[in-house]
Amino acid sequence: MKFSARRRWIILLLALSVTSIVRAEPAEPDIKTALAWWPSQKNVWTPIGWKDHLFRFQVVYNGHLICSPAAKWLKPHTRKYVGQDFQLNFHASADGSLPPIPRDRIKVKLTDGGVGVQGWREGTETPVLWTDFPRQDGVVLRQEVFGHVTSGREVARGDEPLYAWVRLFVKHVDPIRAPKTYCFAVQLSRVYYDQTGGAEDSLYLFIRPEAAKLGTPLTSKRVDCGEGKSTGLDVEQGDGVTRLRVMPGGDGAVSFAEVAPGSGVYNLKVELPIREGAHTDILLPMLVTPTKQLDEEAKLGFEGALAESEAFWKVKPETAARVHVPEMYVNDAIARNIQFAEIVAERNPDNGEYTFITGSYGYDALWSTPTSMIGHMFLDLLGYHDVVERHVALLKANQGTVRPPGPAYKLHPGYFSSPKTLTTIDWLTDHGAVMEVLSRHALLTGDQQFIDHWLEPLLKACDFLKDSCAATGHGGAEGVLPPAVATDTVVPTQAVWNDAWNYKGLTTTVKLLRRIGHPRAAELEAFAASYKRRFNEGFLARTAQEPKWTDADGRQHPVLPTNLIPAPQRHLYDDCFLLDTGPLVLPWAGLMEADDPLMRSFADFFRVGPNVKLRGPQPSALDRAILEHEISSCEPCYSWNIVNSWKTGDRARFLEGMYSLFAGAISTQTFINCEHRHAMYGTVCVAPLMTWCMRQSVIDDQLAENELHLLRLVPLAWISASEETVFERMPTEYGPVDLRFKRSADGSTLDITFAGRWRTRPGKVLLHAPPIPGLRSIVINGKAVEAKGPIELGGS
Repeated sequence: MKFSARRRWIILLLALSVTSIVRAEPAEPDIKTALAWWPSQKNVWTPIGWKDHLFRFQVVYNGHLICSPAAKWLKPHTRKYVGQDFQLNFHASADGSLPPIPRDRIKVKLTDGGVGVQGWREGTETPVLWTDFPRQDGVVLRQEVFGHVTSGREVARGDEPLYAWVRLFVKHVDPIRAPKTYCFAVQLSRVYYDQTGGAEDSLYLFIRPEAAKLGTPLTSKRVDCGEGKSTGLDVEQGDGVTRLRVMPGGDGAVSFAEVAPGSGVYNLKVELPIREGAHTDILLPMLVTPTKQLDEEAKLGFEGALAESEAFWKVKPETAARVHVPEMYVNDAIARNIQFAEIVAERNPDNGEYTFITGSYGYDALWSTPTSMIGHMFLDLLGYHDVVERHVALLKANQGTVRPPGPAYKLHPGYFSSPKTLTTIDWLTDHGAVMEVLSRHALLTGDQQFIDHWLEPLLKACDFLKDSCAATGHGGAEGVLPPAVATDTVVPTQAVWNDAWNYKGLTTTVKLLRRIGHPRAAELEAFAASYKRRFNEGFLARTAQEPKWTDADGRQHPVLPTNLIPAPQRHLYDDCFLLDTGPLVLPWAGLMEADDPLMRSFADFFRVGPNVKLRGPQPSALDRAILEHEISSCEPCYSWNIVNSWKTGDRARFLEGMYSLFAGAISTQTFINCEHRHAMYGTVCVAPLMTWCMRQSVIDDQLAENELHLLRLVPLAWISASEETVFERMPTEYGPVDLRFKRSADGSTLDITFAGRWRTRPGKVLLHAPPIPGLRSIVINGKAVEAKGPIELGGS
């Protein structure tokens, strides 16, 4: 059969197309890809407040606003605020009516779907959170909220009067059909959204209808601003004290009434004319406030308070890094989480101590292990050194005041723990976590004053480890730490989680001691080597006794142990903690290598092993754990497999995990972090690993001793022809570095500017050529080189 030249050409093109499809490599992920992997999270609440203030407002995904001064986790310095809580539920409706409170206890998300429409006001440093209320009647109403302390300055005590400024306004009017007026109906009550959960589930917001009634009745009084403007309204809770103020001068007509006689629940109705920008403002103090005191804050007005807040939030430490990548979502997520880290923190007015806390409205206390990551894996990596230093200072005074949580331990002067005023559940890991944040901070800053201040406590901390590992007769493997509580199971056992964190803190401290030439460095380095050897002996002996699983090729692999000795009892957390606090953390700690066949096969256990087959259509975070797009199905902040992929250079899995942290482990609307997907928000527990991955992909001082690696795992999405990627003033163990890069329009050239301000010059600086198709040359500080292999930029 003969074909015309045209037909032959068409057939050739089709053949080439089919070949290219067959041979095409999967596209590298970017943030858009990752956002498509992960549906919006439910049950989100986001804290709004002021740096280091004792209180925080919680804004729920549906715009409901919670004032919870005593918080969920009571502490000595917040007990006096019990019973002073207050809740405002914002509803948009044509007539200003309120939906009834459910009669039975029920998850909040089951009443409205659990997902709202939220975001941050653009162009402001101040975290101004908006919630939209789109209505089929032809209007979109918006609520905006930000926190403010009168004077706009840093807290001096921590319990200064804190206010939420709330603006209710018309965001959009449908040009085809829209009403003439529309209402915000604001339900006022006690807090009846309870952050709780069950063993079979996780931690959500539950409605407790019996808690809604206010103990003290509310009354209202008109507030006239004069000048012919509309009046406002004070909602009072006693003589001379105000619960909130509807600011005069707004566009809305305001009314106030109890929902039903004796209900103790009220409807504050704001009727807005439907024109874009029409608004009414509400001033909400955290606590019932003397009216004269409220008057001082009210004088500022919404815009005045926002201007003061802008000046406050714009202040950055001189050492703060500047990070800009071509994915704006990533930039925004990092920027807002820096703010969250200081909002989810407090100054204790009773003793003046600053501290990070683990969460807002639920975990308002201190789990030192995950919270330490805010320092050594997040803020210190971004140059917020003074913030870290201020919030770890309390750990020195409290060293040696708590007995370690295990039967073989006694009070020891070197043991680091959470202070009793902030205690939740003591984990033995806390000791190593504190050592890690202190020694890593010293290495990243080279701050001699800090080193001098903390050297003796760190040496005492090393002595605690030496003394503990020398103990015998405790019923566990010897030469490592005796059994102790490692997690919220509260079961003392010889957990790999305990050894991982304490060995990590020990070796980072030894690195610091070597750096400063301390005489005990060699002794403690030898102890660390013995610790590692004895741990591996115990771990491998235990592994030999564990059950095995079979992969798709029929090969058997051990299910690695979480303990060197069997735990005395099973716990409902065991299946999920096998992933989160189990053996995959060992390469990060330095106790095993990431390319060890045991580590590789154990990660595959969670990717394709038997747990995957047991996964139901509506899984719980506490089910048998799996890796979903390379993050943990339980607590994504503990996805140590991503760290192992970094170590082995598994680019595809590393980037899949990093982007999943950005898209699947934080709210994609407000960027606040979850403990579990769809549950337990108000935390900053994911931002550390998320930021650590971002930083290590571009600037890496941890891969090999005395080496600095650049662009080793950088996402291709960050190598743009349209905008420059910037990592300036990035702290490393060798000193801060500046790195900027941009590719040419045709992709053949990568232009890089790099500079290091060395305190200790690395032996090697290695630039890795990114796998950009068609990349031929790299121009480094004006000098062109071939884009092949690691390029050495200089040594000592």
